[in-house]
Amino acid sequence: MTKLILYGLFLSTLCSQARIIDVASHGVVPGKDSTYALNNLIQSVQDEPDVTLSFPKGQYDFHSENALEMHRAVSNHDNGLKRMVFPLFNHKNITIDGGGSVFMMHGRVIPFTIESVDGITLKNFSIDWKQPFHAEMKVVERDLKKNSAVFEVDEQLYPHIFQHGQLLFDRMGQKDPIGMTIVFDPQTRAPIFDTDKYSLNSSRTKASKTGKNRIKLEGGFKKEPPPIGSVMISYGVHPTSRLCPAIHVTNSKNLQIENVTVYAAGGMGLIVERTENCTLNDMKVTSTKERVVSSRADATHFIGCKGLIKVEDCLFEHMLDDAINVHGAYVPVVEYLGNNEFLCNISHSQQWGLTFGEAGDRIVLTSRKTVLPFFETTITDVRKLNEHRFVMTVAEMPTQLPDVPLSVENLTWYPDFIFRNNIVRENRARSILVTTKGKVLIENNYLSSQMHGILIEGDNNSWYESGAVEDVTIRNNEFVNIGYDNHDRYPVLASPLLKSDQHLGEGRYHRNIHFINNTIKSFNGHMVKARSVDGLLVSGNKIEFSSTYPQSEGDPALSMEYCDHVTIENNTATGFKTELVITESADTTHVKTEQNNGFKNSK
Repeated sequence: MTKLILYGLFLSTLCSQARIIDVASHGVVPGKDSTYALNNLIQSVQDEPDVTLSFPKGQYDFHSENALEMHRAVSNHDNGLKRMVFPLFNHKNITIDGGGSVFMMHGRVIPFTIESVDGITLKNFSIDWKQPFHAEMKVVERDLKKNSAVFEVDEQLYPHIFQHGQLLFDRMGQKDPIGMTIVFDPQTRAPIFDTDKYSLNSSRTKASKTGKNRIKLEGGFKKEPPPIGSVMISYGVHPTSRLCPAIHVTNSKNLQIENVTVYAAGGMGLIVERTENCTLNDMKVTSTKERVVSSRADATHFIGCKGLIKVEDCLFEHMLDDAINVHGAYVPVVEYLGNNEFLCNISHSQQWGLTFGEAGDRIVLTSRKTVLPFFETTITDVRKLNEHRFVMTVAEMPTQLPDVPLSVENLTWYPDFIFRNNIVRENRARSILVTTKGKVLIENNYLSSQMHGILIEGDNNSWYESGAVEDVTIRNNEFVNIGYDNHDRYPVLASPLLKSDQHLGEGRYHRNIHFINNTIKSFNGHMVKARSVDGLLVSGNKIEFSSTYPQSEGDPALSMEYCDHVTIENNTATGFKTELVITESADTTHVKTEQNNGFKNSK
């Protein structure tokens, strides 16, 4: 009897183990378009839990012609009909193991679309496109007097036409003007110092062909054409420049990404919406040796998530936007309808279709004048009208609503965030953006970005990215030459973003930001800039002068405006010509500064 019981347990254990499927047995093989076969395989296991799709190592090609298509709303991207290579919907515990393979995309496709999946692991593969979503133009001649330049452009990799003096790139059937541009240094593989002065207004530019792989652009450069040998990147115009992220995840749980490399994307490398628990380990967003730029936008982006987001041992470089952004969403109130009902409007076009909240979520009403909360309540019902608007019913209401524009913020969907042992470098924009009310730990990272190192903001008027932080520790990181776009940039900037019709309220916006034991190598002497922060600790940091870029002077090393409970202690500055300046506004209170070598106070 005992033997029978043990044998039954053995069989039960075998049955509960994940089934491993060799995709080759289902027609998914290198050397041909495997899109249709892969779509069929994924559909066949949709109702089966604990499945691993295993790819023998090779290059797998996926074309748009046979990909499954449906309308998709993708946050921070352009909504519309999307074709999907891995359409993963409603699976439970599914693993995609690439075995070291390259997944090569052809055309306007989203490689991975993951929705309502509980337990998914992506590992051991890379994603690339045969034709990327940007163009790289190497400067071979320039004329300062005529404000013109000649560029070398690979006609095969970046096909283009000329129309009425305008240059149009053929991006998979879509004719794109030059649009937004940025100049990279091919030696450093980073944006060139003070790249803004080389920016191009393509509407004021005359384009012509001067020979094979040669394009001449005359006029339109802001101050002067880029230096010879540099590479100008053209990446299109809104609203058609963010069409195809590499990986899109929404309404899911327990995402794991291990040993995955994204070499290109027509948007973000990874965009995650309303998902609980995400782990990234040894994920890379980087360019190939043949290209300067990797993803068209952020390497990774998380909106309205909860649980824990953990990012460790990753590399993010050469992107055309930030390495990571973790935030919630402010949704403006159009009108109070009575009966505890609010008509709400998702204002930013690249958040249309966002799932703001569901019954049971805890939310807060905020003033759009001061960006401060004033009343918490619970959602009892959400009725979607269209991609832009929904009607939300709440359980409790304040006695009286203030006579100011209002927004709502979801308090339930905020994650804890760990960002550890990562490298961020050589990208446009920032390293880290974080606005979550969860516990945040940023440690042991190498950060070297063109704009701010870490931006802790809060935006109730543009991208509508919430919310105020409550517990942030930034320690033992190395910040290298932050802000080489040559503007007012800092390793850490903590401040709500306010427009002219908004103002600071009677409470501080952010709380408890600790900047401890970091090393900063800097050409501009910047460390921390804070506005509307209660509980700021800057302690034990070392800032050293770096001669990599032209020395910049004038801004304070530490700047505090409308802050409270501030401690600045035991920081050291070396190599600068003069002492670095610490400033505080008259409305900054309870400040303690002591034992800061190489600094001086200046109110």
